[in-house]
Amino acid sequence: MVRRMEDRVEGLPGTDQLEQLRFLHEVARLATTARTWDELLETVVDGTRDALHADVSSLYLLDRDGAYLTLAATNGLDRFQIGRARVPFGEGVTGRVAAAQQPMAIPDVKADPRFLWVRGLDQRRFVSSMLSVPLSWHDQTVGVLNVQTERPRDFSPPDVAQLSAIADLLAGIVEKGRQQTEAEARVEALKAIDEARTELIALVTHELRTPLAVVRAYADLLAEEPGLAGRQSRDLERRQTRAAWHHATLEQIERLDRLVDSILASVRVVPDDDPAVVPVDVEALVHEVLMSLRPLLGHHRVAAVGAQRLHALADPPRLRQIVEHLVENAVKYAPSETTISVDWSLVEGIVHLGVSDEGPGIPDEWRERIFEPYARRDTHTARGSGIGLYAAKRLGESMGARLWCEPTRTHGARFVVALPAAVAI
Repeated sequence: MVRRMEDRVEGLPGTDQLEQLRFLHEVARLATTARTWDELLETVVDGTRDALHADVSSLYLLDRDGAYLTLAATNGLDRFQIGRARVPFGEGVTGRVAAAQQPMAIPDVKADPRFLWVRGLDQRRFVSSMLSVPLSWHDQTVGVLNVQTERPRDFSPPDVAQLSAIADLLAGIVEKGRQQTEAEARVEALKAIDEARTELIALVTHELRTPLAVVRAYADLLAEEPGLAGRQSRDLERRQTRAAWHHATLEQIERLDRLVDSILASVRVVPDDDPAVVPVDVEALVHEVLMSLRPLLGHHRVAAVGAQRLHALADPPRLRQIVEHLVENAVKYAPSETTISVDWSLVEGIVHLGVSDEGPGIPDEWRERIFEPYARRDTHTARGSGIGLYAAKRLGESMGARLWCEPTRTHGARFVVALPAAVAI
């Protein structure tokens, strides 16, 4: 491209060549100093009009779908039409130049059938002559640069060379600028979506707290028993059963409270509170979690085995939530009457706490994706919410733990939490 511009500049008379080089230098300077994309394009079309001693200068950019060229900047036409006026690819002078990637000079647009009237511009009323050159980048059409005059004019080969040199330099600037602008727009769109999603989740989880409090209050009312006043109950076993049900109900309400907390934590970049990392008895914590999830595990066999008196450095509530998420995930995806295994061991000073199932397993390409927010791998056994594993990973990262997925020896999936060991006896 540099060679093409040099060839075109060398074909100009001495004075014009110097002016041309000055203008090309100015365009290159503007590419790095313009404050905005619009300012750059406006300055370029202004300078192009002056450099070619024309009355109108316009820049059309080819849409990403390649169907139309849209007016991006102009000096001399109705500026209201910027972003609105469109020329079909391959039609009219502008569209034909884009398709053929060859300059085209029209001495009399009124008499030339190739000239296309564009609604809103009506250039025939005052334009007599036109020179149009393509903007090409890596052999791909980027757009078209036009200059027009009110008085009839035969554009000379030096005119064509001058405008083509400007177009060659502008093509790379425009394409890279468009790519950057589009990338920034995508980032902003994704940021807006993420903020809206975070706000929605925070709102929903916040609203869950009120009904949970109401459920807790009703559970307490239902558990109230009349005093025995010095006498024994006629049905002591029934009273004990109801007390156990009440206790289990409160445990599940507390679990829902923790789940709400974990969801809120999962949408924050950094949890609000620093983790309180202390030695945790892994075996005791696992049995505590399995006991609280006993109603959920009714249709599965459970195997829990590991080294005794093994302690890991962790935040107890966060580790408990992680294990809950992993067990719940196993229950959702493993068929009934299969075994869910929880194991823990010491591996080179690191505690490995694993949860395995006999479900369909996870393909290699999904083993990282499943930890992304709202990533769901639906199977015939269950549909996930897409938040549990993400929340587990974020909770682990917040206290220095690692979480990954690996296949089991036969079939199914195994999730492993790795934490520093505190004591191993």
